[in-house]
Amino acid sequence: MHMYSTKSVGLGFAVFSAITFGGSGPFAKALIGAGFSPQQAAWLRILGAAAVLVPLVLVFRGRAGLHAARASWKALVLYGLTGIAGCQTLFFIAASRLPVGVALMLEFSGPVLVVGWLKFGRRVAVPRSAAIGVSIAVVGLATVAEIWSGLRIDAIGLLAGLGAAACQATYFILIDNLTGAADPLVMTAAGSVVGAAVLTLIAAPWTTPWHVLVDTIAIGHRHAPGWIMAAWLILVSTVVAYLAGAAAVQRLSAPIAGAVAYVEVVAACIFALILLGEMLRTNQIIGGAIVLVGAFVAQSSVGKVAPPELPDASRTDVPASVI
Repeated sequence: MHMYSTKSVGLGFAVFSAITFGGSGPFAKALIGAGFSPQQAAWLRILGAAAVLVPLVLVFRGRAGLHAARASWKALVLYGLTGIAGCQTLFFIAASRLPVGVALMLEFSGPVLVVGWLKFGRRVAVPRSAAIGVSIAVVGLATVAEIWSGLRIDAIGLLAGLGAAACQATYFILIDNLTGAADPLVMTAAGSVVGAAVLTLIAAPWTTPWHVLVDTIAIGHRHAPGWIMAAWLILVSTVVAYLAGAAAVQRLSAPIAGAVAYVEVVAACIFALILLGEMLRTNQIIGGAIVLVGAFVAQSSVGKVAPPELPDASRTDVPASVI
């Protein structure tokens, strides 16, 4: 009964995390359309999250939280670089050049990249079903890109979406490996500090158009103050979403939480339709569905393969899994 309750709570966290993550695209796209670069939008989002989370860690975790961060600092640095800074920045670049739904479909092809890395990078035998899943996903990507018409999809957006996929896969691997070493609050705060520091070097924040935050800007056919868009990105789609996602993985494991996270694609498409009026073309809907089916099959298969070696992998008290 206790295990059932734990998994039920984890499932609730996973669905809630997926929905809150799904709302980030339209609000980020509104800020980018008003003058922010994708890198600046990601920097503002992650810096704001760090400003909220670090004081919470100091108040509620104190020295124990700082000790946990120091003990797993290598994994937390990688988590901040890939799962937070890399994933969000590349997704914003993709979403600024593609429909939000398409950008997110590309990001969720992460398990396909994991299969390729295991097969060709680590020379690990993967189940036949993993190869089938990859093949299905590749067909879906080709359909989304309309390769029969000379690759109509924006090439930079496509590459950014695939880069976000690699970072997202790393995100699930890392938070699963950090289970038992650092709680969700410490993990998210530390990752946000790392992500904000890295993006400060590449986002040129001194050129940020701060006036956008006090201006009334467009989001689809509606208008609202820019600070509302920023507040949603920071508080809902970052702080709440990452904490809920980490809590879900710790209760469900990375493969299961990663599978539930596909709800994010549906949520993002609904948010984009309501807020931006973005409607996907028929081939994008069909291709996107094929991508998600293939990635889901690949993810389910890769979860059966021995986990990769990550920073602090010598610890024996931390379970590991692959998305």
